[in-house]
Amino acid sequence: MQPLDLSLVRAALRTQPPHEIDVGTPQPGTEIRYAAVSAILRPGELDGPEVLLIRRAERPSDPWSGHMAFPGGRREPHDPDLQATAVRETREEVGLDLDVHGELLGRLDDAIPGSARGLMTGLVVKPYVWQVHEVPELVPNGVEVDEIHWAPIAPMLRGERDASHEYVWKGQSMRFPGFRVGDGEHPRVVWGLTHRMLTTLFARLRAVMESMR
Repeated sequence: MQPLDLSLVRAALRTQPPHEIDVGTPQPGTEIRYAAVSAILRPGELDGPEVLLIRRAERPSDPWSGHMAFPGGRREPHDPDLQATAVRETREEVGLDLDVHGELLGRLDDAIPGSARGLMTGLVVKPYVWQVHEVPELVPNGVEVDEIHWAPIAPMLRGERDASHEYVWKGQSMRFPGFRVGDGEHPRVVWGLTHRMLTTLFARLRAVMESMR
């Protein structure tokens, strides 16, 4: 199988157009909102491309408080489109200006979070995939983000970082598949919506890599 590099990611994103969710006409009293996230890749020194992941700060007002995620957030009225939302949120959260340092590779399928802490979110999320080569020092803004991680893709693709996350809600314990990020005493686990997005990307990557055998 061909070694993983950013050219394969580009090819994988071109294999099929991203699925766009048609929300139709919302039910009365239902508000559909839109958000965008940035899946940012850079060349890695040891194990191929790495993806940028953040840990969201612990905040009672954030339904994804403490989760591992991509930089991103809800569209604001002044954002001309959702790509601009992804760029703005990335700049605000980690100090990376994708208009300057990034190249857009493509998009993944639209996604809808099922719920967050028991609440239906009413969100449609568009994931944009970027590559960066020269990355300035990234700084979590401390309000929305408290950690930044660069995670190699190849070990996740090979299944070497598979993990599970226990989620407890109102006394009920549930387990979700995830990817382990980092090692040591307290590794982080990517699960939920971000895990689904990565899984979609990995499925396309595997198909492209298999076709080149």
